[in-house]
Amino acid sequence: MTLASRFAAVALASLLATGTAFAQTAAPAAKTDTKTDAAATADKKAPKERSAESLDCSKQADAEGLHGKERKKFRSECIKSAKAGTAAPAADKK
Repeated sequence: MTLASRFAAVALASLLATGTAFAQTAAPAAKTDTKTDAAATADKKAPKERSAESLDCSKQADAEGLHGKERKKFRSECIKSAKAGTAAPAADKK
């Protein structure tokens, strides 16, 4: 047997062996989501409508220069009082 024929036999055997190794992998399961990808993306990107009370309280918090936890607390109290029909609370300055 010549060197070239031995090389050809080894190459053929390796091709057959790797073909069976790749054939044994399982196919990925199909995704069974009720929403389409386009609809799911549209839901995530759609901005949430803000109420008039929320916008007004944000403007008041901006005017007073509130940030972080103080702003969140102020807006929460402001929105509650606005929905209840009372005047907006004054912010506590330190």
